[in-house]
Amino acid sequence: MLAAAFGEEEFGVLDFRLSDEQEMLRKTVEHFARTVVAPQAEELDEKEEFPYDIVRQMGEMGLFGLPFPEEYGGMGGDYFALCLAIEELARADSSVAITLEAGVSLGAMPVYRFGTEEQRREWLPRLTSGETLGAFGLTEPGGGSDAGATRTRAVLADGHWLINGSKAFITNSGTDITRLVTVTAVTGEKANGAKEISSILIPVPCEGFRVSSKPSKVGWHASDTRDLAFEDITVPAENLLGERGRGYANFLSILDEGRIAISALAVGLAQACVDESLRYAKDRQAFGKPIGEYQAIAFKIADMELRAHTARLAYYAAADRMLRGEPFKKQAAIAKLYSSESAVTNAREATQVHGGYGFMNEYPVARHWRDSKILEIGEGTSEVQRMLIARELGI
Repeated sequence: MLAAAFGEEEFGVLDFRLSDEQEMLRKTVEHFARTVVAPQAEELDEKEEFPYDIVRQMGEMGLFGLPFPEEYGGMGGDYFALCLAIEELARADSSVAITLEAGVSLGAMPVYRFGTEEQRREWLPRLTSGETLGAFGLTEPGGGSDAGATRTRAVLADGHWLINGSKAFITNSGTDITRLVTVTAVTGEKANGAKEISSILIPVPCEGFRVSSKPSKVGWHASDTRDLAFEDITVPAENLLGERGRGYANFLSILDEGRIAISALAVGLAQACVDESLRYAKDRQAFGKPIGEYQAIAFKIADMELRAHTARLAYYAAADRMLRGEPFKKQAAIAKLYSSESAVTNAREATQVHGGYGFMNEYPVARHWRDSKILEIGEGTSEVQRMLIARELGI
């Protein structure tokens, strides 16, 4: 009866296959990640060096411009194209992947989404080319997930903003090519007594802009993470990004998008753990045969593939809703939550498959293990994702 009521055209067909263009992009980035990024990953991690040459090459490939229109120097693609690139990079090195993710979704995207035409034309061509990096200062010392507790202040006087305060854990904010840091700051008080929080563009370096030394991190060793301090920084009034008082709300929407990209990164790491475990299980002999022939190991790897596959479908679905212009907050939170926890589990299990060698930094799974944990924290903790999902369900 249903078949008679709905012909194939009317009912439609779900299609999870990548288009020819998307598959070409995926293969191009996969080749770059395998031949250029992966061979340098261990050394960059050990020396904790920012991958300037890799960033330059990614810029030349157009990766920083993937989701932006050509009129701003972009590639004319979309956010899903960016996610595909991030996933493939994360299979080789999460530090490189997060450098791209933060440079686009946190550095350039706020300017594109909320900037004036003048701001877009001034900043986007440089940011989309990878020639310069942008960063977004939201989190503050002692603030954590309570981003609404912003203490950084910006006072408007004589046509300029006077900015004082500090930020913590800001990605891409202290590199030699960082030229823009957007910050949220209290710019007044609303009628109901709540803080009025706005976003302001700070060209850097500038007088009063202080960058901390590199912190000692568990993972993401080749990614730039800094604390920032602002001491009487003065910028023109027109450096306000978006509507005054909408800075916090606007950035929450940026985080919704970013969670899909972080999910893609987590999927790349989770898949890398499958790749490395498969390779090791086929080569490592125990009791006269490859360890992959033992059910205990085979089932571990099967479960790892299950998690990576399901997490990929979750971020595909969230990206699809976003690109259709449909509400996607819940789907983004689900994707970010499931993929990040899957990455942590896969990294732990991959280390177990490798045994003692998994505890040695010369094996990639050790780096994946260290890199995975931050995925349950950055751009919204797992607890925040569960809170968002519950709210979207009406509870």
